Amino acid sequence: MELIYAACVGLLTTCGIFLTLRGRTFPVVVGLTMLSYAVNLFLFSSGRLVVNKPAVLGQSETYADPLPQALVLTAIVIGCAMTAFAVILAMRARADLGNDHVDGQDFGTDQLADKDKEKSK
Repeated sequence: MELIYAACVGLLTTCGIFLTLRGRTFPVVVGLTMLSYAVNLFLFSSGRLVVNKPAVLGQSETYADPLPQALVLTAIVIGCAMTAFAVILAMRARADLGNDHVDGQDFGTDQLADKDKEKSK
């Protein structure tokens, strides 16, 4: 179970980093969301992965640590707010700039060819 869990965290982290490095805003937002999911899973696993154990101290000899669960719930709420803010910010940038590139510049093939000509002069 731990190997599958670690592989899922690694896959989410890899996909999140890949999408964060893209040039458009929507994949960046999705990448940040995937990174937050990976961090949430990592925090949740820090409380020991146990099945059918209470999260309350004193109920049995083995228990699940409630602190990582509280941290993950807080991180989920903050992650949802951050994602909503980033989507609204991306929509505003798209409306103001006319494109959805992260740097705000839209380089088509004609513009790249013009830049190469300017550099060669």
